[in-house]
Amino acid sequence: MSAELQFPRSDSQAHVLRKPSVAASLATAMECARRGWPVHPLAAGRKTPAANCTTCRDNAHSPADCPCLRAGRWCHSFHAATLNGDRIHQWWGQHPEFGIGVSCGPAGLVVIDIDAHGAEPPVRDRILPGIPIGDQVDLTGLATGFHTLAVLAALRGQRSPADDTTTLRVRTPSGGLHVWYRATGNRPWKSSAGSSPGRALAWQVDIRAHGSYIIAPGTTTQHGTYAPVDDVREPAALPLWLAQELARTGHLPAPAIPAPRPVPPRARQAVLAAGGGAHGSAERALAAVLAPVEACGQVSEGAGFSDALNRAAFTLGGLIAAGRLAEPDAVQALKEAAAAARPGQDLRSEQIIRSGLAAGRQKPLHATGRRS
Repeated sequence: MSAELQFPRSDSQAHVLRKPSVAASLATAMECARRGWPVHPLAAGRKTPAANCTTCRDNAHSPADCPCLRAGRWCHSFHAATLNGDRIHQWWGQHPEFGIGVSCGPAGLVVIDIDAHGAEPPVRDRILPGIPIGDQVDLTGLATGFHTLAVLAALRGQRSPADDTTTLRVRTPSGGLHVWYRATGNRPWKSSAGSSPGRALAWQVDIRAHGSYIIAPGTTTQHGTYAPVDDVREPAALPLWLAQELARTGHLPAPAIPAPRPVPPRARQAVLAAGGGAHGSAERALAAVLAPVEACGQVSEGAGFSDALNRAAFTLGGLIAAGRLAEPDAVQALKEAAAAARPGQDLRSEQIIRSGLAAGRQKPLHATGRRS
């Protein structure tokens, strides 16, 4: 394998985070960019994106409308990912302690993120969504994503991606594995979390695609290094059988489904007014408020997700202040809707939810549909 295709190797040990050199972090970021993988900074020693600026943290807004990105700053996580060499030199030249995240969608990547947390399995219909596992099947010993993915592969007569020696595989510090594949046919695969009650491939198996990022090989955190397993450094094409499983489990956008039309103000007021009565009416009101957030899930990026979530949180904050909705119910509903529409963005969504609720609580929304 030629030198230009090799990621820099780190000499950091699992629990020793040494001061990184400019050459190492910058070389890794530039290597990713040369492969067409847009990169963005991760916080020093962590696997989460570098923090937004104070203005972006305090004021929820769409990444597309953010002046920071146009100014060359790294706000908004993978939305700031770039292939621009000058910007990459600026970011990692000034901050060699930053890790490297790769924005999967624009990079044309589908990464199978296998967790190895060792936990009690969920109910049987959540282990392999859409595939019934009868009570007669002994699940003793099934405790990680390696196990569930192996079961899925065996059912299809295929080799588990964890054992796919033809593609780039990266061992994680926690004992998990990232299996990198190249998306084919320009299909906008969606991301998911293996623990999600909605879209999921298998328990403890996450999918990193549009709307999420993956940690670049060679990146070191306080827990260790994301290290390639062998000498293969190129993602292979996504196997057909795995693409079929991802399609079966909802990892492709529904074709040509338009977003729902906005609810007219007069009708919205009538629905909200009804929410002050029976439990069913309150649920319908909640569903109407959350509908624009859920509609963002029809497309993998954009669609004004931040604005839709902020508006929903603002409305529910007003209902809470008026005593028409319990705050724990509102928070839970908002988190679930946000996770379904934009999996893997929990921290960002929670910030928007907190901000919107706080603003909404300042203006109680009474049964008349008017704010006091």
